[in-house]
This record gives sequence, C-alpha cells and structure tokens, in this order.
Amino acid sequence: MSVPPRAVQLNEANAFLKEHPEVLYVDLLIADMNGVVRGKRIERTSLHKVYEKGINLPASLFALDINGSTVESTGLGLDIGDADRICYPIPDTLSNEPWQKRPTAQLLMTMHELEGEPFFADPREVLRQVVSKFDDMGLTICAAFELEFYLIDQENVNGRPQPPRSPISGKRPQSTQVYLIDDLDEYADCLQDILEGAKEQGIPADAIVKESAPAQFEVNLHHVPDPLKACDYAVLLKRLIKNIAYDHEMDTTFMAKPYPGQAGNGLHVHISVLDKDGNNIFTSEDPEQNAALRHAVGGVLETLPASMAFLCPNVNSYRRFGAQFYVPNAPSWGLDNRTVALRVPTGSPDAVRLEHRVAGADANPYLMMAAVLAGVHHGLTNKVEPGEPIEGNSYEQLEQSLPNNLRDALRELDDSEILNKYIDPKYIDIFVACKESELEEFEHSISDLEYNWYLHTV
Repeated sequence: MSVPPRAVQLNEANAFLKEHPEVLYVDLLIADMNGVVRGKRIERTSLHKVYEKGINLPASLFALDINGSTVESTGLGLDIGDADRICYPIPDTLSNEPWQKRPTAQLLMTMHELEGEPFFADPREVLRQVVSKFDDMGLTICAAFELEFYLIDQENVNGRPQPPRSPISGKRPQSTQVYLIDDLDEYADCLQDILEGAKEQGIPADAIVKESAPAQFEVNLHHVPDPLKACDYAVLLKRLIKNIAYDHEMDTTFMAKPYPGQAGNGLHVHISVLDKDGNNIFTSEDPEQNAALRHAVGGVLETLPASMAFLCPNVNSYRRFGAQFYVPNAPSWGLDNRTVALRVPTGSPDAVRLEHRVAGADANPYLMMAAVLAGVHHGLTNKVEPGEPIEGNSYEQLEQSLPNNLRDALRELDDSEILNKYIDPKYIDIFVACKESELEEFEHSISDLEYNWYLHTV
C-alpha cells in the first residue's frame, strides 16, 4: 500500500482548515489490537506537517494488553528498544469532534515502517492483506456492521454497572422488550445526538433500535464497498457513542457481557461480494443453488473455530453465548434464521448476503473482518460446500462445538493452517502472546465468588 501523493494529502488538509477556521486542535487516532483508540493531539498549525511527514509512534502500540501495558513476549517492546515507526493519515477520515467544548478535529492514522512499507502488526494492515486477495480476483467486498452497546450510569455499584436514570422519567429502565419505541424516547436526546454526530463525521449510521435488555441499543451502519472503510467507521462510531453519552452524563459499555442474565453486546457484519461490473455474486432467486454463496458460507464455517479468538478476544467474550440470547455456539447456516452463525437474508434476490452473527462488540473490527474474509476467500477458491442449511431452532439440533473459552480459542488460532495462510504468522504470534498474558493474569486473580464460596466453608 503506497502513501497517497503529498499534494492530494495537503489539498485535503487545506480544504478542511479553510472550511473550519474555528478548529484549534486535531486528534491523531490509531486503533490498537483491542480496538482501543490511541494517539496524539496537535495544534491545527501542525496538521500540514502531519500530512507531509507523518508522526512517530512506537511499534509497541500494537503489543499492548487491554490495560495498556506492553507485553514484552511479543518482541515489539524492549527487544527492539521500543523503537518508533511512522504513522500516516488515512484519506477521508478528517472530521470534527462534535462533543468537544474547544473545537477539535480528528484524523485516523495507520502505521508504516520508516522506509514506507505498511507495518505488519497494524490490525488495519492485517485486514488489507486479506482484502488484497479479493482485489487480485477482481472482486470487491461490500460490508456493513451492526453494533450493540449499553448506556450505563456513570456511578457503578460495588464496581458493577447499572442502567442510567432516564432523563425523562428519572427511573432506571427495566424493559427487556426488543424494538420498543418508548425506550428510544427515554434517551431520545442522546441517541439523536449520536446519529447527528455520525452524520457530521461522515459515518453512515442510518438507524438505532432498542435491543432486548435495559438501556441496550444497536446502531446500524450502511453498507459500503470497502471493508477497510467499514471498519474505520465502526472504530470511529464507538468513540463517538462513548463521548456523546458522556456529554449526556452517561457512560457506555461495549463489553461483551456486562450483566449476568441479560443479553450481551454483539457485532454483526453483513457481507456481499461484487464482481468487476458491480454485480452481487450472491444474487439469486434460490440462494441454496448459488454456488458462490454456498462456497463462501462453507469457507467461513470451516474457519470459524480458528477465528473465534479474533471474534471473541477476551475472557468475558465467552459469557455472551447462550441459546436464549441468540448467540450461536456451533458452525451453522440458514436462510432468514437468527439462531445460526451465518444467516442469509433473502428479502430480494439482489440483497442476498451473509450476516455473520458470532462476534462480540469487544472485537477489533479490523481483525474480525480479516478472519471472516479469510473464510470467504478460502471457500470461494477451494469450492468448500457448507452442508444443508438449518431450518428451525439450531440450538435444539446442534451441540455446542465452537471454542467456549479464550484459551481453547487461542490454541485453535495458533494451530490453524488456513488462517496462517491469510494472516501473517508473526502477527498471530503477537496476538496470541498478548491474549495469553491477559489470560494468565486473569487466572491468577481471585474472584468475589471464590471468597463467598470457600473463605469460611472449606
């Protein structure tokens, strides 16, 4: 991937600064392995320099655990002297931050080697490498995310979240009724500001729906014919939601399972594949007879166990699974069936697509997309057949077979011959090292439940 011509970059900067003379600062953003946005804040007068020369950030940024500590076993920390790489702007990501009191803009960045080549451990580059295989086939991926989140109170109870009081009624919500319009009204100002903020930032969010737990909502992003851009939008949307909610004196969480007994937060992605003429190759009156669709499904299902560590990257991720919460726990597919891992919507022939329903909202969108598209490409090129689609309740027909904990998921990823062909094995080593480090710390901690059970009883 070459860096865009300097003249094009400077034109983008000049046009933005001219249109927004009020802007004082610019936040330079880059998403780490966990999808956490990090970076630097500069004054507007330094923006041209950023477009001309980039900014330096340490390679260890992509070896950080969930707490922001460098995992030295990745080899990206002290072993290389915590050396810098250079980050360049991603075109068309310069926009205002509507929540800031002091006018501030933001700009997404991606990391490169000092010589200019993309840095292999940037999750965006991990995805770009997979997408390039479709480019070689003359195919374009069209993608859209659905992102779930909870609004939560800024005050926790004994370290645990609670729903925020409604700005209208002053009560904490109890409703578990999905699509309930009245619940949207309770937080209308915040939710409307999210949609308006997305529009101001160029993020194609076109709807918010009430999900099946108190103060849980889903934002739908419109499909775009660029999976990298789709992931950029997802990363920026999470940041927007968090900051808009904070302006409304609320917090948010994208934690996979914040409440026992309530639905978790998912990250669904819709994918179709376009040929060189822009036609959806999945288009069909009878999707079961579409070979390209079947093969794509077959490839994704075959790689699903090895993909789980990217789809569900945290210890908490696996608490989300359960039939009552519509989270599939076995490789399965079906037509208009929300109990399966891969749903194929069939509303109209030209809208036939894959809906991947496994990942949690805590997943890094770039890594999730890379894993899913690796499966699609594997299926298309190897003509993998998926078996018969599931009709009815898949939970009653299939035993749980996907990894149900992080350690098993990491083993599946590490051992996968297929994913190691699509994702640089050096990156898989880094990812596994970071997650095993988190897992080791988790397993050495002692939970409140252990004290309750064992302190005075054994």
